[in-house]
Amino acid sequence: MKSSFKSLTFRLLIAAGLWTVIGLFAGGLALSSSFRKYAVRNFDGHLSDTLDAMVGSIELSEDGTINLNRALGDQRFLQPYSGWYWQISAAGVEPLRSRSLWDQELEPDLTHPDFSGHTYLNKGPNEETLRILERDILLPDSDVRYRFIVAGDSSEIDADVDEFNRLLFRSLSALGMGLLVAIALQIGYGLRPLRFIRRGLAAIRSGNAQRLSDDFPPEIMPLVSEVNALLEHNEAVVERARTHVGNLAHALKTPLSVIINEAEAKSSGNLAETVQKQSTIMRRHIDHHLARARAAGRSKVIGVRADTGKAIADLIRVMARIYQEKDLTFDTECEEGLFFWGERQDLDEMLGNLLDNACKWAKSQVRVTAKKTGNGNGETAFKITIEDDGPGIPESERDRLFERGRRMDETVPGSGLGLAIVKDIAQLCGGSVRLEASPLGGLKANVTLPLSI
Repeated sequence: MKSSFKSLTFRLLIAAGLWTVIGLFAGGLALSSSFRKYAVRNFDGHLSDTLDAMVGSIELSEDGTINLNRALGDQRFLQPYSGWYWQISAAGVEPLRSRSLWDQELEPDLTHPDFSGHTYLNKGPNEETLRILERDILLPDSDVRYRFIVAGDSSEIDADVDEFNRLLFRSLSALGMGLLVAIALQIGYGLRPLRFIRRGLAAIRSGNAQRLSDDFPPEIMPLVSEVNALLEHNEAVVERARTHVGNLAHALKTPLSVIINEAEAKSSGNLAETVQKQSTIMRRHIDHHLARARAAGRSKVIGVRADTGKAIADLIRVMARIYQEKDLTFDTECEEGLFFWGERQDLDEMLGNLLDNACKWAKSQVRVTAKKTGNGNGETAFKITIEDDGPGIPESERDRLFERGRRMDETVPGSGLGLAIVKDIAQLCGGSVRLEASPLGGLKANVTLPLSI
C-alpha cells in the first residue's frame, strides 16, 4: 500500500481528481445558487404582474366599495387553499379577497404606508410558507389608501430548485466521471514514455541493446541523454580498467620471467641484485597503474570537488618542512573560488609530484599561481603553474619526462613515475599538463584542470 502512494500515476490521479471534484462542487453550488435567484426573480415577477393586473381591473362604486371588473387569469385564485391568494385591504373597510382564501384572510400591517412595495415570507391559511408582495395604491377620486396583496406558495420555488439540483447533480456526476476517465487515460498516455525507458533499460541489462533510443518526447530527452552518457561513462571506465590490467600484466611479465630465469640458473651469483632491480621495476609499474586506476574510478564524479587554494597551501607547508635545509622561498598567487572537479586526493597527487619535483631542483625559489582560464573546449577550467629557479630542462627533453621511469638525473632519489602519473591523472580528469621554460630560469609546469562551479 505504501508503494502505491509513491506512484506517479496515483499522485497525479489523486491531485487531478481532487481538483476536479472541488471544481465541479464549487461550480454546482454556483449554478444552484444562480438558478435559485432566477427562480425567485421569476416568482416575484409573476406576483408583480398579478398585482398590476389587479390594479388595472379595480373599480370603485358610488357607495365606496371596490370590485374587480374581470377575473384574474390564474385559476389557482379560485381553488380554496390552493396556495395562491390575493387581497385588497384598507383601514376600516371589509377586505376584498380571492375565493382561494375561502373563509380566511391575510392580515397585513396597515399602520405604515408602503407605496414602493415589498416582498416577504409569512405563513398562509393552510400553514404553508407564502411569498407575499404588498403595495399601497391610491385610487382616483378617493383618498382611501388601499393595500394590494398577492401571495404565492414558496414551495413551488423549492420544488423547481430541487428539480434543477437533481438534474445538475446527475449531469455533473456524469461529467466528473468522464473527466476522471479522461484524466486517467491522459496520465497513462503521458507516462507511457517512462515505461518505454524501463523496457529499454531492461533490454540493455539483458544485453539486447546498448543505448536508449532517441525516439522520446522533448521533455524526456534530457533524462535519456543523461542515462546514455552514464552508460558511455561506465563503458569507458570498464575499458580503462581492462587496459590498465592488461598493461600491468604485460609490464610485470618480463621482470617475473627474468627473476624466474635467474632463480633457475644455479650458476648465477647475482640473483639478489637482479631480484632487487626487477622488483623495483615491478613496484614502479604497480604504483603507476594503481594511481591511474584510482583516478579513473573517481574522475568527474558528480558532486565531488576540492578547494584548490587550500590544497596548494597544505602542500607548500609540507614541502617547506621536507626541504627546510634548502631554505626555499615559496611565492603563491591563487584566485578565490577555484574548486577542482574531482577528488582532493587526485589533486594532491598531481600538485604534490610537481611541487616535489620543483623543490628538488630549485636553488632558492618556487612560485605557484592558480587562475581561471579556458580548456579550449568551451568548458570552464583553471590553470595551475608551478615554477622553479633550477637548471631547467632542454625543450627536446621535456616530453620524454612523461615516460614511465624517465628521470632527469639518476643520482637524485625518485622512481621516475611522478610526471607520468601527473599526466595520466590530469588526462583522466579532463585536463592536461605542459612543460616549458620558466622566467625564473628553471622549469615551468602548467596544469589545466576542470573547474567545479
